[in-house]
Amino acid sequence: MASGAFVVRKAAAAALRPPPDITVSEWADKHRILKVAGEPGRWRTSRTPYLKEIMDCLSDGSLFERVVFVKPSQVGATEILLNWIGYSIHYSPGPMAVVTATMDLAKTLSQTRLDPMIADNQILKDLVVEQKSRDSGNSTNLKVARNGAVVWLKGANSPASLMSIAVKRLAGDEVERWPGNVGGEGDPVWLAEARTNTFRGQRKIYLTSSPKIKGSSRIERAYLDSDQRKFFVPCPFCKQLQTLVWKQVKFPENDRSKAFYECEHCRAVIQEYHKAAMMAEGVWIAAKPGGKTAGFWLSGLYSPWVSWGDLAVQELAAEGSQELKQVWTNSSLGELWDDSGEGVDPTGLLERREVWGPFLPPQVAVLVAGLDVQPDRIEMEVVGFGAGEESWSIAYKVLWGDSSGKEVWEALDQELLRSWQHSRKGVVLHIQACVIDSAGHNTTQVYDFVRPRQSRRIWAGKGYSVPGKPLWPGKPSRNTKNKTPIYMLGVDAAKNDIAFRLKMTASGPGYMHFPMDRDKEYFDQLTAEKAVTEWHRGSPVRVWVKEKHARNEALDCRVYAMAALAGLKHLGLKLNQVADKMTEIDLREDVPKEEPRAPAVTPQPTPQPAPKPPPANTAPRRIIRRIT
Repeated sequence: MASGAFVVRKAAAAALRPPPDITVSEWADKHRILKVAGEPGRWRTSRTPYLKEIMDCLSDGSLFERVVFVKPSQVGATEILLNWIGYSIHYSPGPMAVVTATMDLAKTLSQTRLDPMIADNQILKDLVVEQKSRDSGNSTNLKVARNGAVVWLKGANSPASLMSIAVKRLAGDEVERWPGNVGGEGDPVWLAEARTNTFRGQRKIYLTSSPKIKGSSRIERAYLDSDQRKFFVPCPFCKQLQTLVWKQVKFPENDRSKAFYECEHCRAVIQEYHKAAMMAEGVWIAAKPGGKTAGFWLSGLYSPWVSWGDLAVQELAAEGSQELKQVWTNSSLGELWDDSGEGVDPTGLLERREVWGPFLPPQVAVLVAGLDVQPDRIEMEVVGFGAGEESWSIAYKVLWGDSSGKEVWEALDQELLRSWQHSRKGVVLHIQACVIDSAGHNTTQVYDFVRPRQSRRIWAGKGYSVPGKPLWPGKPSRNTKNKTPIYMLGVDAAKNDIAFRLKMTASGPGYMHFPMDRDKEYFDQLTAEKAVTEWHRGSPVRVWVKEKHARNEALDCRVYAMAALAGLKHLGLKLNQVADKMTEIDLREDVPKEEPRAPAVTPQPTPQPAPKPPPANTAPRRIIRRIT
């Protein structure tokens, strides 16, 4: 079997050959065959004309050493990489490394994209030694060609693999997903690029990724160090050049699939079928010409495979969820997510208070509760949810009493059994689930209260501030002492959604409604934390921090109420279906069809004494009709 040193020496010798008189895009048009693809046949750069200049900057004749491509999904970025690999193996053999976030992703790329490309192109198939050959040195993560070309596929999570080779060409795929610090060795992008130092003056580095959070994005920083190109296309009518931006996408209110583009110059209606001709006449224009780094930033609005209507429908589906909206912004649109100043001004929230009652608002389909335990009280919010997780703060109670004793827990039990009259005829709702914070005070009492009430979906939860962790874990952990189920909650996910929803300005999916008796203190607590980006070992981490001495019980209660809803959905609750059934039931005669919004006034908060527990034989009121 060929030794690793022999492979490297052969590749280095091949790298000294003079560059070919052909570009990457020309090679792809001449030689690339697509068999396993959505559009099989010969590769046509004209299908995605915006890729041509990017590929040609990676050609050996180009003066650029570094190429940065900021992009959404579904625009052909991986095809650039495959075309470059094919070009390098065929016309410009030398050592090359392709680095993905993990070794598993590198293996997947090799097996699902690179191997089929080699198998479908006879020229590459003849050059690359078959893996079954004993002396080939070939494997899933190493491709060796008879002309001296070598392609390694590496994972950014392995510092040893990044430091063991010297390469003339380096491709970094989806660098936003790479870890921030690998084994204490430093930033993996820096480690990978250091592998090209031997070939200064000849090297080519290609970094590509969808962007993430503004100000902490790795690919954004790389682009800002480039000549900063954007793709300009002419209006079919006035012929003025412009970059496509989301704010110019318009659509009928009731049918987003019919979205069109409005020219920023002449305001003409540009339809989807105009897109191909516009792309063909498009041109990359650099904002800061010069230097050895070519930077390209492309919006998802240019994709030939995703229509403007598709993007508009996707945006609607993401409404009400900060996580989904960020994914849409980053992956579908190819833009940065701006969470700077994530905190919400509590004063402005007073203006959105509304009048309803004495019945539940007509849109409420499910009631849940979230509880925060303090030494001298239990704070509780009852939240009603409707279609699209539009929510109403139904009640906020402070149950005063020593939470290490029994009395306040007995009062809580009766509150959780309470029935609520609905605006719909004959409908009475009960709290279907609640989550109690068990990570703070009097944990034993929380467990003792929760354990016998599992059938009522009264759950103990512990919040964990871990970016990316889902709110509801699915399966509970068990308290080792008394076997109480405990749900480990990803509270950052709920806080992200709360901050996102508090900024919404119109009723609809995700919007949060508040009654007139919520005072400024309540909103101060609800907005007591804000998201900040901190750097840990070279990696940006988004964390929620509380202002010094601020109280945040209202925020905790809402987080746990959202966790209770997530638990119900995990058990099979179809919230939108329940909400749809609710709308089929007539309103009471004494309930107005529209909920009037009263002028904002700030009521004075009044202390709430501990409720007296009812007699032991008190039973909950009979449910006239239950919506499940």
